[in-house]
Amino acid sequence: MLKKLSELQPGEKGVIVRLNGSSSTRRRIMDMGIVKGETISVVRRAPLGDPVEFDIKDYNLSLRKREAENIYVDMEESR
Repeated sequence: MLKKLSELQPGEKGVIVRLNGSSSTRRRIMDMGIVKGETISVVRRAPLGDPVEFDIKDYNLSLRKREAENIYVDMEESR
């Protein structure tokens, strides 16, 4: 099942399958290590829901909700 990364709740994880947005947005996201095939999980959300902290490649990364909306993950592949 495909979901936007911004829709995941703390503790959920998925495998990155697609990046949307402008070419500069996609490049910036990929430069942070968010690439197709990587497993990413939600660590926690800020009290007002933005930003969100993720665990990817053994480090924690915080993204704004609008940035996470450009990243699609497959929830079934990560099981």
